Amino acid sequence: MSLFPAKVPFLDLRIQDPAERREMLEALEGIMTHGRFVLGPEVAQFEAEVARRCGRRFAVGVNSGTDALLLGLRCLDLKPGDEVITTSLTWLATASAVRVAGGTPVFADIREDLNIDPESVARLISPRTKAILPVHYTGKMCRMDELGKIAQAHNIPVIEDCAQSFGASLDGRPVGSLGLIGCFSMNPMKVLAALGEAGVLVTDREDLAARLERLRYHGTVNRERCVELSWNGRLDTLQAAFLLRRLQRFDALIARRREIAAWYGKLLAGVVDLPVERPGERDVYYTYQIRADRRDELKAHLESRGIETKIQHPILTPEQPVHAGARGEWTRAAALKTRILCLPAHEKLELGQVEHVAACVREFYGG
Repeated sequence: MSLFPAKVPFLDLRIQDPAERREMLEALEGIMTHGRFVLGPEVAQFEAEVARRCGRRFAVGVNSGTDALLLGLRCLDLKPGDEVITTSLTWLATASAVRVAGGTPVFADIREDLNIDPESVARLISPRTKAILPVHYTGKMCRMDELGKIAQAHNIPVIEDCAQSFGASLDGRPVGSLGLIGCFSMNPMKVLAALGEAGVLVTDREDLAARLERLRYHGTVNRERCVELSWNGRLDTLQAAFLLRRLQRFDALIARRREIAAWYGKLLAGVVDLPVERPGERDVYYTYQIRADRRDELKAHLESRGIETKIQHPILTPEQPVHAGARGEWTRAAALKTRILCLPAHEKLELGQVEHVAACVREFYGG
């Protein structure tokens, strides 16, 4: 077994790099100097950079990924009984946003890669279906080509939940570029991380961008004339400024996460089932999820060796009490949820820590 002495945290959100600390403090100083704390110039700059990276014409910053989903779904004008098909394996916000926006979530099963299964989506289409809401889970893009064909055949839009996947791509197309609207979260746990809550939406349609700008501030035009009911969901200037600084380091950060994933791939091959990156896929590894027999015992073993892991998510969304009686299918998701485990894979890990994690996994299985 490896004798690497330090504990291995699942995430490390501290800013210990002196250069990055200076950059963040400079961003704060700049905002205190110009005094535009709400929708200051940094917000527009950040929106422009996100739109560019996503290959979209417009981006609208909001105060969280949940607000991004809510406002994106508001643009569908859902009515009671309208259904939105989404994945059964996701964080609560995805389906909750559907309900809060006035619709009913329908839960599709997943593929072995943990992303939504297009064949399951096709089986669940009904006359009440108003949208498909895929989640690019763990930083891997869904099969958007297949989902797009289904959506086109039924003349329904696709809203992308990109909360975990900023920077990912499929066949050269960036995440967020393949649906009517892409919805991002950029809270501190995400790959592109603010120092608090933050989110953004992207689209190519000027009318939708204008509506999203209204919806993020109480449905107002020119901040005075209210044309539809909404709430205050604006992105803080401070978070936009922090995110702009972190975008300068973002490509190197993704390269590091992909390097760590490659290390795990070599060290754990044949021991547990590992994420597979197929031709055309560029994953950003928001989490590194293995599939393991005796998962709970393995988790306890790793914890005894100072290694923090996570289970995402032990309760499937359609199994939550709030969604009791929901329509859908999730047989494969129910089976896979008992085997998935997230190993530490953030960009601050050292090779020695990765080796320690892998050695402890191999030790558990007698390797």
